[in-house]
Amino acid sequence: MREKLKDLFPSSKSDLISILQKAEVDRAVFYGVSARVWGVVSGPVTALLIATKFSPEVQGYYFTFANLLALQIFVELGLGVVIVQFASHEWSKLRLSQQGEITGDPEALSKLSSLATVALKWFLVGGLIVVLGLGFGGHLFFSRSPASDVNWVSPWFLLCALTGVNIFLIPIWSLLEGCNQVSDLYFFRLWQGLSFSFSAWIAIYFGANLWVASISTVVTLVCAALFIKRKYWNFLKSLLASRPGGTRLDWRKDILPMQWRFALSSISGYFVFSFFTPVLFHYHGPLVAGQFGMTWSVVGFIGSISSAWIAPKIPQFGMMIARKEYDLLDNLFWRLTKVVVAVTFLLSICCWFCIYLINVLNYSIAERFLPLIPTAILLLAQTLITISTPFSSYLRAHKKEPLLLVSVVSGIMTGLLTLFLGKYYAASGAAAGYLSVCMMVLPSVIIIWHRSRKAWHL
Repeated sequence: MREKLKDLFPSSKSDLISILQKAEVDRAVFYGVSARVWGVVSGPVTALLIATKFSPEVQGYYFTFANLLALQIFVELGLGVVIVQFASHEWSKLRLSQQGEITGDPEALSKLSSLATVALKWFLVGGLIVVLGLGFGGHLFFSRSPASDVNWVSPWFLLCALTGVNIFLIPIWSLLEGCNQVSDLYFFRLWQGLSFSFSAWIAIYFGANLWVASISTVVTLVCAALFIKRKYWNFLKSLLASRPGGTRLDWRKDILPMQWRFALSSISGYFVFSFFTPVLFHYHGPLVAGQFGMTWSVVGFIGSISSAWIAPKIPQFGMMIARKEYDLLDNLFWRLTKVVVAVTFLLSICCWFCIYLINVLNYSIAERFLPLIPTAILLLAQTLITISTPFSSYLRAHKKEPLLLVSVVSGIMTGLLTLFLGKYYAASGAAAGYLSVCMMVLPSVIIIWHRSRKAWHL
């Protein structure tokens, strides 16, 4: 790791490198955290532009668009996560040549190749389903919502079409991550995030309104095409064109037993993270939905930044498990968990204090956020969920999903509480319901982690 850090900080002193090592910051984590930090830096700028250039109604539609598009999880059905886990286990026997082609154990390459074929077919069909199903379903939803003079029809259908293209790229990113190409992948995501933000800012400033999301998506798709062509074209060709004679993964026998568990967990996740804004939009209109969406987007940065330490390490978790290096696995896990807990608490406090300041100073942008009490409730709930992330990642790296029941129950409870409390008590009720569920999820996850680890590492 020291050599990797020197590459990033060639003129840094040894004490800085030592601090970064203790904080588990390698190249992948550096790029991952940088991308999340950019999200924190760009978030207030985006919020300010939305607050000054969007009407309150357009703001409500903007965030509701984003949460309805999250319904794509119903076509992904957890396969993206499964790809990472399966690929990481096979990659423990493979590597990249100087030409960027995959070499190593033919048996592992055969399994990886078949995994890629299944994944690409799945997401091609899934993208088409999103374009048609979500496009017309969203049109029906907005048509039955409170009347508005906002022009949303054409922006909505274009955004659905572009989202379908993005869905087809999901297996490529999952394969690269599972094959431990996290440094390059996270470097790309950093630049993609920069491109997305700058293009969105320009579009918002010049009055693009609900076309903003489509414009930014086009820019990121161009970035993705250039990155794949330049860096991993040979990787994909060697993966898809090769037909090794070894064992091939069978979706029904090998992947489905794990995927259906992840699918239920991911579907439950929609109700935990993306159900609030559409419900508030339906019952209370775009103004309340816009306030919740703005606040939720800021709160979401906490989990995003904290998970930057975990996500790059998931392939390493899988490879250590495949090699039965359980002591190394546990050592890495606990170091990462301490960092995640510390960062999460610090960011939550800073986030609430910033929103408190804009209210005390009577900035007009404060009206675009939720009041301080529901904001504090959401921050506390997000803190609890983020702390559980290292434990759930550790468990799923074993290609198992012991958290299925917790995920399903929490999703159902959050959905029902959001429908009831959100209808009668608006954003404060939805936030309180979410917190009550999170207070049950965290201890449940830790208990299951302890029991599963004891049983699996005999």
